[in-house]
Amino acid sequence: MPHHQETRFLPYRPDQLFDLVADVERYPEFLPWCRASRVVCRDDGGIVADLVIGYKMFSEKFRSEVKLDRPQRIAVRYLSGPLSHLSNQWDFRPDDKGGCRLSFHVDFDFRSPLLKSAMQVFFDKALMRMVEAFEARARHIYGKEETKP
Repeated sequence: MPHHQETRFLPYRPDQLFDLVADVERYPEFLPWCRASRVVCRDDGGIVADLVIGYKMFSEKFRSEVKLDRPQRIAVRYLSGPLSHLSNQWDFRPDDKGGCRLSFHVDFDFRSPLLKSAMQVFFDKALMRMVEAFEARARHIYGKEETKP
């Protein structure tokens, strides 16, 4: 089962990064391979969202439940799509330097052996690009450094 985990220090407040990651409807604007997104329902504790992810000839729709614990955690639980399993979590912790220590963890597996083979080739690169895309989005929205309340 593919698994990826990383931690980064970013010069933004935890609430800023939380809001950026929680804004699922904006993902197609900046997230590589995200072709479409839609919030199916929303309540105080989170959302259910559909994402369409595509690369070359592959295009798949995922439905996930996203639990929002503002501003410290976002936990994603897979509901339906081409995977047999998916879970990921974002943790946003204040750092002594005034920024945020961002931790990202994901593990998943595909039902289709063909899709699994295709994804294993660039799995780590794809996830690193995804986290970099969120970091670039933060710079675009909040500027190069923004740690003041």
